[in-house]
Amino acid sequence: MAPTGFHRRVVLTTARSSSCIGGMASEWSLRPSNGSDAQWLAELRAEVMRPDLERLGRWDPTRVRQRFLNAFNPAHTLVIQVGLEDAGGITVRPGPDSLWIEHFYLQAAHQGRGIGGEVLRQVMATHQDHRAFRLNVLQGSPARHLYERNGFTFEYEDSIDVFLVAPRQVPAS
Repeated sequence: MAPTGFHRRVVLTTARSSSCIGGMASEWSLRPSNGSDAQWLAELRAEVMRPDLERLGRWDPTRVRQRFLNAFNPAHTLVIQVGLEDAGGITVRPGPDSLWIEHFYLQAAHQGRGIGGEVLRQVMATHQDHRAFRLNVLQGSPARHLYERNGFTFEYEDSIDVFLVAPRQVPAS
């Protein structure tokens, strides 16, 4: 069960991208996830993570999908829509002392346009409370740069993952 107020902060939001490709702004929104999103998000996870998992010698097409399906919780997941298309997802899993950013995937066609950074900043601003944000990213993944540009710093690592933390933002007085 999500902490009180979690669902209240997870609302449909829309933002216009300040990033442009070919002079066209990208319009994106977030919608609450539901159980029917599990399969296509598992497929997207496999597609997006495959290059890094292959590089690390960890690619298993069944396992990559099953790990997502075993952890999927629609109450904590938002679907990223670009235009009218479901194009990705992001999960914010509440823990006792941290908010974990998990399962943050965006279709390749929408990467490199600033959407991921905008989604991350919006989700972090919307879910802000007394807890730090934490996440893990595969060793050598280019996604690490996105997280570091948005306030995450190195916490620790193992042979597969790098764990990053972003302290809670203290409102200016």
